[in-house]
Amino acid sequence: MSRVYNFSAGPAVLPEEVLREAAEEMLDYKGCGMSVMEMSHRSKVYDGIIKGAEADLRALLQIPDNYKVLFLQGGASLVFASVPMNLMKNRKAGYILTGQWAKKAFAEAKIYGEAVELASSADKTFSYIPDCSDLPITEDMDYVYICENNTIYGTKFHKLPDTKGKILVSDVSSCFLSEPMDISAYGMVYAGVQKNVGPAGTQIVIIREDLLTDDVLPGTPTMMKYKVHADNDSLYNTPPSYGIYICGKVFQWLRKNGGLTAMKERNEKKAQILYDYLDESKLFRGTVRKEDRSLMNVPFVTGSEELDAKFVKEASAAGFVNLKGHRTVGGMRASIYNAMPVEGVEKLVAFMKEFEKNEQV
Repeated sequence: MSRVYNFSAGPAVLPEEVLREAAEEMLDYKGCGMSVMEMSHRSKVYDGIIKGAEADLRALLQIPDNYKVLFLQGGASLVFASVPMNLMKNRKAGYILTGQWAKKAFAEAKIYGEAVELASSADKTFSYIPDCSDLPITEDMDYVYICENNTIYGTKFHKLPDTKGKILVSDVSSCFLSEPMDISAYGMVYAGVQKNVGPAGTQIVIIREDLLTDDVLPGTPTMMKYKVHADNDSLYNTPPSYGIYICGKVFQWLRKNGGLTAMKERNEKKAQILYDYLDESKLFRGTVRKEDRSLMNVPFVTGSEELDAKFVKEASAAGFVNLKGHRTVGGMRASIYNAMPVEGVEKLVAFMKEFEKNEQV
């Protein structure tokens, strides 16, 4: 069977070249006689894999020397708790609510201290990014938290909020490595890698060194302390070793293909093809305010649940899979991450045009 065009929001499409390389190395990684899945994370061979992955990631993002890179177990949802555990020194932080994942992080933070809603776009079903130029940030807040790209609702912060000098913490799971970013603008960024970088079960945390202290909330488990992982170069315990190996291959693929500037151009091209069609279509329409649209996740609807279901079913049969919107919002969503080729988006739009034409007969 030929490969489908996979528009899943995550776990998501990975570069075919990476998958083929991993398949070739499955039984014998570079002549060591075993798979990466089988080797000790303390071995010399694996040391080369994890250090190589970090070096490539640092090069891609131009990560300053005073930031640590951590490869950890678990997805982004685990970080909802570890952020306040490690950073909420005054037991107070500000949250900007732009979707489901920011809401979940906000609810988790409330367990550990006073989480303050600084701004929200809930009034219009999270279809826009609220004005963050003059937020009610108080002196006693430890950090300001955002979900930078909202996978479910298809919005993106194209300008970072004014945090009035407070640390900015950002969940970049679904836009990670899709374009250049200035790491020094953040205290911490993190990503569950299964959306744009690798297989589920791995998280990447990039955190400024001065935030790595033993001064964490009482009761914080050792496994949730960032300083412990930083002091042990992400090898305090067995890391998600195979996931890190795949991430490392994706980093190499990105560097080989022009880095993040080239990736942004490619992603803009893909998104424009789809958004241009949605803007002119009589049947389909996008659900996000134009200036806040994501390059990665494109939600759209017909206005009829029956027609939405028919489209998803026919698209799937034609090889365009996982287009059904998140269960909380319905409709459709095309996630067009780095590894989705331009031709995949072009063919999807051609299919949508044909579907529209048939519905108007």
